[in-house]
Amino acid sequence: MPTYQAPVDEVTFILNDVLRIERFNNLPGFAEATPDVVEAILVEAGKFCTEVLAPLNRTGDEEGCTRHEDGRVTTPKGFREAYRQMVDGGWLGLAAPAEFGGQGLPGTLTVAVNEFLASANLAFSMYPGLVQGAVAALLAHGSDAAKKVYLPKLISGVWAGTMNLTEPHCGTDLGLLRTKAMPQPDGSYKITGTKIFISGGEQDLTENIIHLVLARIEGAPAGTKGISLFIVPKILPNADGSLGARNGVSCGSLEHKMGIKASATCVMNYDNATGFLIGEANRGLQAMFVMMNEARLAVGVQGLALSEVAYQNAVTYAKERRQGRALSGAKEPNQPADPIIVHPDVRRMLMTIKAFNEAARALALWTALKGDIAWRSPDEKERQAADDHMGLLTPVVKGVLTDIGFANTVMAQQVFGGHGYIAESGMEQFVRDARIPMIYEGANGIQALDLVGRKLPKDGGRALQTFFAEVQGFINEHKADEAMKPYVGPLNTALSHLQQATMWFMQNALAKPDHAGAGANDYMHLFGLVALGYMWCCIVKAAREKLKAGANGATERMNGKLVTARFFMERMLPETATHLARIQAGADSMMALGAEGF
Repeated sequence: MPTYQAPVDEVTFILNDVLRIERFNNLPGFAEATPDVVEAILVEAGKFCTEVLAPLNRTGDEEGCTRHEDGRVTTPKGFREAYRQMVDGGWLGLAAPAEFGGQGLPGTLTVAVNEFLASANLAFSMYPGLVQGAVAALLAHGSDAAKKVYLPKLISGVWAGTMNLTEPHCGTDLGLLRTKAMPQPDGSYKITGTKIFISGGEQDLTENIIHLVLARIEGAPAGTKGISLFIVPKILPNADGSLGARNGVSCGSLEHKMGIKASATCVMNYDNATGFLIGEANRGLQAMFVMMNEARLAVGVQGLALSEVAYQNAVTYAKERRQGRALSGAKEPNQPADPIIVHPDVRRMLMTIKAFNEAARALALWTALKGDIAWRSPDEKERQAADDHMGLLTPVVKGVLTDIGFANTVMAQQVFGGHGYIAESGMEQFVRDARIPMIYEGANGIQALDLVGRKLPKDGGRALQTFFAEVQGFINEHKADEAMKPYVGPLNTALSHLQQATMWFMQNALAKPDHAGAGANDYMHLFGLVALGYMWCCIVKAAREKLKAGANGATERMNGKLVTARFFMERMLPETATHLARIQAGADSMMALGAEGF
């Protein structure tokens, strides 16, 4: 049976020493997030995840969700009680505005807690995660009346939320959607259509579910310009917020999936269901993107989360499993064999995962912090810069962290050998569960195309140039420091590769767009490696400063970061050269074969 311990010390180090969030105490909610308060929140969240959620992970996978003949869906044994415990603890409202019942703390804390939840039980974490997305969309685009009705119930956990985009014939290309919205005399709409792959579309955890549904109003323009967003409650609320009549929305079936089996993935049928417009008509995609961007950052964190829990269990196994002798001579000659952690190839796997996890956590929290600034700063220029960062880094966080997160669960499974293939170890579930974050909320190929096709040229490349300037500025500031040269030197080379790749696209992709499509995935991963390398340099700087100050009992851990960073620079960051070579190879050989040649 796998185990999990929330990496509280790692998160507090990133928040306090690397990101130094006390600099932002001028922003709403940050002054209340003192180091002591943050640590207490993370400790309690970690305890809940370790003691309550992690034990339900395997049993939830084995039992799955059940759809009954009347359309009801029940979640696995223990989920309702765990959800109630989470609601009672106020975890759903951690960063939500106090005026609607939340605690108003930084959203960065929610991202940290979401990592713990997803590590302990990814399927369970889907339910509260969708609530957070619905809250974000309503805060950004909901009317005052809608906020008053829905936000307190969502934030308190009494109601849940979903996002309904995909249809049987329509996935990424939302311009093809067919769900219809017919205007009614009272200002509401009648929604008719079918949505698929709807996480949490039906469940027994909450008394009501608020579906956010994309649909086309009768007579609206074709394509994405004619899409609107609607609130479609499972049960219509009365004016006082109490529950009224059942709406015309139902779960037609549950999907049978490779992983996250305890997350109810539903086919949802809308049969003249009453819906209410959110935001402007025909601008629903813009409103839904608020929820989607929240979800994409959260999904990136899921990749990290599964990499972390798989790593923890692989380390435990590597220290206990005895096979063979160390190449340099027996390390424990009084035992029949040495633990496998002495073997270089096992170390290669563990160090690769560890080096990713620590930098990926910093990248996710740095990006989340930018989200807080974009939402909360009184300075318009600061908000704009933070929003630029979010737009540029969101596809990188989503695509790179989930691609590598999946690869790391496979690598951790490999540490177990044959035992990793057996269900009892729990590793095969991590592999299965880690597969879906690469696909949902926009498959990673789409993330790469979004980065190259939309985010790089946006506003004349303003966000990209700001990122380049920040990383280059850090390199220039520290390149004369002998202790920093092993870190900033490789980062400088990697940054040069990213700049060369960007220039190559500028010179070659306009005349032949296939060049951009052929190199997009490599560009996304090249960008991700540079971002992770930059995070490692920031971590090294913070660790060295902490060591100079006495480290407060963390000397071994800080020295370990310097070693892990060196491993990343020597063994992982050089992959940027390969990505650059692939990008510069262009699309010719990729596109030369006719379809009949496959």
